[in-house]
Order: sequence, then structure tokens, then C-alpha cells
Amino acid sequence: MLGQWRSLPNQAIHTQHAHPWVQLSYAAEGVLMVDTPHARFVAPPNRAVWIPPGLTHGVQCAAGTQIRSLYIAPAAIPPRPCEVVHISPLLRELILAFSQFEEEYDEAGAEGRLVSVLLDRLAMAPACALMLPWPADERLAGICRYLAGHPDCRRPMQHFSRQLGVSDKTLGRYFVRDTGMSFRQWRQRARLLAALPLLEQKQRITDVALACGYDSLSAFIAAFSQLLGCTPGDFMSRKEHRADNK
Repeated sequence: MLGQWRSLPNQAIHTQHAHPWVQLSYAAEGVLMVDTPHARFVAPPNRAVWIPPGLTHGVQCAAGTQIRSLYIAPAAIPPRPCEVVHISPLLRELILAFSQFEEEYDEAGAEGRLVSVLLDRLAMAPACALMLPWPADERLAGICRYLAGHPDCRRPMQHFSRQLGVSDKTLGRYFVRDTGMSFRQWRQRARLLAALPLLEQKQRITDVALACGYDSLSAFIAAFSQLLGCTPGDFMSRKEHRADNK
């Protein structure tokens, strides 16, 4: 098992790659996005992305993002799919401690015991729904790429169904077939995931809601709370708490 500390600049890592080990990508600060051929996974600081061996992926993040990456032999931990996992305060401290280890640490001593606890806690970490599925149908993929890149788009579903020359009902059926979500659910998830980096940058909640396509601040807060389990204000307060406890 290896740990690595990196601070990444404000640019996408365009190179798609895969590796033979499990990777846990955790942003101690900032918001991390992992793109695979089938989905985008978004992890704010109290989440991490579990990347199984052999999966092609790339990473994006904002300026100032501090990434702690763990590389784990597949035999050392039970398998799980690519997903966002919750990082508890204890698991966060274990990750931060391990990321400072030398490559050749004492597996039989205190460091090895910390690694054993870390692996146990990782295996128990619950999954989160901070994932945006990409459709296999290239026609839908074009719509999804546009909506993900323009979260403030307020064009109705009818606009996109006309582009494809199909009815709203047919387009809706395509979305459920390829993503497991309705058009409305997919777009709302895209908007909420787009809001995370803006909130992490301490932008005003009202401005973030507008930038992500919400006319109503209350609707944004309700949708955000349902997905994240906290209000946008609580999310930003947790950022301040992390800064105070560095």
C-alpha cells in the first residue's frame, strides 16, 4: 500500500489512464472530479472516489485542491465498484497520517497497525450518490455533456427532444434506459454537482443557485439537502471548520 500527497493546479488531467491497483482519491481541500467512460464522480472534502483496478479514468480539480491518493493492492481489501465514499473524521485523520509515511514503512510496527485500521475503515465506508451517469447513446451523451457544462441552462426538455426529432416521452424513455434517471433527475443531479466547487470557493449561495439554473433559492437548498444531507450553508460552514482546525 502506498500513499501520495499532491497539490494540483487549476487544470484538468486530460490523460486517461488505468492501473493494476485500487486507488482512493481524496481531496483534503477542494473538490475532486473523476471521469470514467460511464460516469462522473464528484468528491468534496468529506468524500473520496474509489477507483477499482483496471478502470480507465481521468481527474479534474480546482486551483488549490489538495489530493491525498492511496494505492492499494487488490488482494488487501474487498473489491467494490467505482463510487464516491463517505470519509468519516477518523478515516480522514488516518488518510492524512498515512500520506506522510515513507514508501518503505514498518509493516510489523505501529505504522503497519495504522494501515490495518485504515484498510478496515475503508472497507466499511458507505457509498454516496455523488455520481452522474453518462449514457452510452451518443445522441444523449451530447445533450448530457452540454447540460453538465452549462448548469444554468433553463431550456425545457422539449428543446432537446426537438433536436433529436423525437417526442418528450421518447426522450424521457431513452434517459431512463441509459442512465437510470429521468431527464429532470439527471439535470438536477448535474446542477447540484456543479454547485459543489462554487460553494467550496465560498461564493454566495444565492449566486451559486442562479449559476446552477435555480430560480428559487429555497428549491436549491431543498434539492442540495436531499442529495448531500446538509444545507449549502452547512456545507460552507464545514469548510470554515476544516480551515480553523488545520
